[in-house]
Amino acid sequence: MNILVCIKQVPGTTKVEVDEKTGVLKRDGIDSKMNPYDLYALESAMYIKEKAGGKVNVISMGPPQSMEIIREAFTMGADDGMLLSDRKFAGADVLATAYTLSQGAKKFGNTDLIICGKQTTDGDTAQVGPEMAEYLGIAHVANVRKVLELKEKSIVVEVDLPESVELVEVTYPCLITVEKGIFEPRLPSFKRKLATRDKEIQVISIKDFEDQNEKRYGLSGSPTQVERIFPPESNDDQEIWNGSGQELATKMLDKLVELKFV
Repeated sequence: MNILVCIKQVPGTTKVEVDEKTGVLKRDGIDSKMNPYDLYALESAMYIKEKAGGKVNVISMGPPQSMEIIREAFTMGADDGMLLSDRKFAGADVLATAYTLSQGAKKFGNTDLIICGKQTTDGDTAQVGPEMAEYLGIAHVANVRKVLELKEKSIVVEVDLPESVELVEVTYPCLITVEKGIFEPRLPSFKRKLATRDKEIQVISIKDFEDQNEKRYGLSGSPTQVERIFPPESNDDQEIWNGSGQELATKMLDKLVELKFV
């Protein structure tokens, strides 16, 4: 089975500046890490590979520094990696990102299963995976919390819905997005790190795509634009009250009324 895992490098801190003109995060010079949800996607892929055999590839879109998380994926068992890196991809919203990743997925050739983390910690939209599947014309299932059965032509999964749990069987090729906790991510292997430190990572630009229409990528291909983005204001004001239980309860009620919570 050929499995493709989508991974992303995200800021390792909440103290990130924003370009006021474009609404894009300024990622230069800040600590980064692999998106936490993607660790669960990668572990899911490794579990399926160990059960059914095959190969696990990873794909990421970002600047050259994103190679770091691809190499991290190698230490966790991934076989090959591809980085989609081009200035024309910068500033992409979820739609342009999904389209770019779909074009990258095609470069890998025949893939039976694509696995994405449910969402990223820097965007929290949970839209890229399903949109990517739509561009590829394949079935998809979101919010997967368990892999129940691997069949020759399909996979059976448990889906976490708002008010219920659903069992879904989906035929390959398909895409799933996984929840945290589906599996416990393994630790990176130092032995694999040494073995893969010189492993080639394929770097793809827009010139390598079948569709080279620049209006489909980056800011040009993004129908949604961020009007304003800002860090939340911190409020560390505090009051200390003394008194009996009845007095404190009255003060609490008065404060809630003052703040218009009740």
